[in-house]
Amino acid sequence: MIHTLTTNPAIDMNVTTNEGALVPDAVNRVGAADYSPNGKGLNVSFTLEHYGSPSCILGFFAGFTGDYIVEGARKVCPVEPVYVEGTTRITVLVRAGEVEYTMPGAGAPVPPEKQDEMLELVRALPDLTCLVVSGSLSPLMDGGFYDRLLDVLDERGAEFVLDVSSAHLKNLVGRGPLLIKPNDDELRDIFGLDVTDDASAVAALDEVVAAGAKNVLLTMGGKGAYFTDGEGVWRCGAARIEPFQTACAGDGTLGAFLSVWYDDRSNVEGALVRAMATGANVALCPGLGDFARVDELASQVSVERIR
Repeated sequence: MIHTLTTNPAIDMNVTTNEGALVPDAVNRVGAADYSPNGKGLNVSFTLEHYGSPSCILGFFAGFTGDYIVEGARKVCPVEPVYVEGTTRITVLVRAGEVEYTMPGAGAPVPPEKQDEMLELVRALPDLTCLVVSGSLSPLMDGGFYDRLLDVLDERGAEFVLDVSSAHLKNLVGRGPLLIKPNDDELRDIFGLDVTDDASAVAALDEVVAAGAKNVLLTMGGKGAYFTDGEGVWRCGAARIEPFQTACAGDGTLGAFLSVWYDDRSNVEGALVRAMATGANVALCPGLGDFARVDELASQVSVERIR
């Protein structure tokens, strides 16, 4: 079974201003707020569940907000929480006219003994085949946690997928992840690689594979995506939408991709179409939405093998 690990989950609060723009030094009235259990790994699990692929959520949770996330997530799929002191963060997402503001909190600190508790939990999971590690690290955590986690996964013989923005990702690819999913900003900031056209995309993906990643899914928002399995390279166009928000879109993209590709590595095209349509569907509504327009959006997605 695929498990997901979110080291710094959150409640997402999506609001839209009534006036259409934020006014400084004034009361800005908002419409109804939408609250959802969130975190990159949670969203991957929710997406997998929607497409009939079972998964289990792992994460660090704290206080009443942590309880809210765990209770909400358990309505969708199993959760194995590690509880810490403090309060799990709330991320405020404000849509004001054509502008989106994202304001994440720092999160609850995760001390070393709780990090060790998570490692022991992973070590004891009875049905672990792959762990998707997503998102930012909580306060008191550093890249060394990833190293220890991958040691445990090596012991278990489990595969792992990385969707992390830590600069330590450049070192982690040497551990042979099954898949990494950087976006174009992370590819530039972490690996020093810019993608401006097909040729630069192929060169960048080849460099990341040479560093140790077995497969790479590079997402570029409205510009589409690229995928390589170390031999072939595919370019995928994006659906034509006016996004309401961008939070969670990459998580939906990754979960949808895995829901096809993890069990059928030959079906790259089908995985990319579902991934890009799902990411676009997420971008049209707060949170993951209801997946209502995925089929319609899939008809707009084109995939071409360019090597």
